[in-house]
Amino acid sequence: MSDRIELTGLRARGRHGVYDFERARGQEFVVDAVLELDLAPAAHSDDVADTVHYGELAERLVAVVTGEPVNLIETLADRLIDVCLADPRVSAATVTVHKPEAPVPHAFTDVAVTMRRARAR
Repeated sequence: MSDRIELTGLRARGRHGVYDFERARGQEFVVDAVLELDLAPAAHSDDVADTVHYGELAERLVAVVTGEPVNLIETLADRLIDVCLADPRVSAATVTVHKPEAPVPHAFTDVAVTMRRARAR
């Protein structure tokens, strides 16, 4: 599938991490999501009902980030992928979770995990 909807740089505060202070203080997470789907129906109808509404997708992704804490950003990414694949029109999704405030004892710019999942055909 060559058609994609991309939502990048979605920011939300979550309490994910293996350390107690990460859970107590929380920190910002940044999410990038790429949905692969056929956009021709929406292009022809010019109707938002024929595509994935990216504003509603953003709300659902933020709800996961701000919701129940997990230890690993791998687990968080997996939950976010599930949100992206909840719409049956989406054939595959790629999610990157950035944790720019990760407790790394050296200077760094970002820590990120990327996962891609496709529907079984």
